[in-house]
Amino acid sequence: MPGATPDTTWSARRRGRTLRVALVASLVLALGGCSVDTVAPAGARDDAKGEAGAVDCRKVKCIALTFDAGPGKDTPKLLDILKKEQVPATFFLLGSKHVDRYPDVVRRIAAEGHEVANHTWTHRILTDLEPDQIRDELGRTQDAVERLTGKRPTLMRPPQGRTDGTVSEISRELGLAQVLWSVTAKDYSTTDSALIRQRTLDGADKDGIILLHDIYDGTVPAVPGIIEELKKRGFTFVTVPQLLAPAKAEPGTVYRP
Repeated sequence: MPGATPDTTWSARRRGRTLRVALVASLVLALGGCSVDTVAPAGARDDAKGEAGAVDCRKVKCIALTFDAGPGKDTPKLLDILKKEQVPATFFLLGSKHVDRYPDVVRRIAAEGHEVANHTWTHRILTDLEPDQIRDELGRTQDAVERLTGKRPTLMRPPQGRTDGTVSEISRELGLAQVLWSVTAKDYSTTDSALIRQRTLDGADKDGIILLHDIYDGTVPAVPGIIEELKKRGFTFVTVPQLLAPAKAEPGTVYRP
């Protein structure tokens, strides 16, 4: 820095480091505890070659509907809505009291072309667990889904979006990519379907990943209005793998718009 004294140069460097630390801290908080690097869908596509399949999100405005913590009593009604609207979705399923309680619904989700993914066995925060406990939370759901559908999930969503290097490494071992989100309606905090709809629409954008829960009373009634409005805005609904195509989800990698 021309004309700068050693003290002013050091101060400038310290300020710059402080700003960088603050930005990293803000990112970690924004990700709900995620402290690892993330890859955006567009970035994954940019590094890939080949055909994208039925929908090419490099050319059209895509968005992915995802549902966590099911299946539940309202999931069949949700599947009826998605079938009527011809909208594919990605379901991050819980094992205990969900996959094991609604096996026919799990089979239906897979049979109707939706992506079946892993949301752990009991929804424990993975970053609070020992490595063997993380393997058990993810592995039990992998096994349960495979028994019902004949296919092991390739995607998982860590509860509360909390992940770290250990979770990423174990996910890689198990063949699971991690998927976060860009918009949530916080439907766990309200039964107001109109509010859930509005929160979702307010955050919707190209390459977005919408987080909803099909286990809360206000959510499924909000879905038809969400789909209707997003179609009017020119969005094409895709599963998470379709959003990344022609890239393939890499095990251990964390994807977030």
